[in-house]
Amino acid sequence: QVQLVESGGGLVQAGGSLRLSCAASGRTFSSYAMGWFRQAPGKEREFVATISWTGGRTYYAASVKGRFTISRDNAKNTVSLQMNSLKSEDTAVYYCAAAPRFSVSNLGYDYWGQGTQVTVSS
Repeated sequence: QVQLVESGGGLVQAGGSLRLSCAASGRTFSSYAMGWFRQAPGKEREFVATISWTGGRTYYAASVKGRFTISRDNAKNTVSLQMNSLKSEDTAVYYCAAAPRFSVSNLGYDYWGQGTQVTVSS
């Protein structure tokens, strides 16, 4: 089992920045690829970014590429999502998740956090 707890969400103006963090506990964190997903009201959960277990490989959704940066610290069992140049369409509940292998599909993830709300005002 892997337990994931997100933090760092909040209300920010368009053009601003937020940094989300996800703290992991349980089984060996460093053996999992980690991802961030988001779900806006009335929409399906969508992929945002993922990072390999070493941190050497990342992949982003086209909608956030160049604005968001995913990183991890295996010594601290954390994964972060730095979000810059935020837009109103980034408003959603953001979830971190753990997968046994690198994946951009939510079907590839076994463990999920409870989510943190990000609201971008225009």
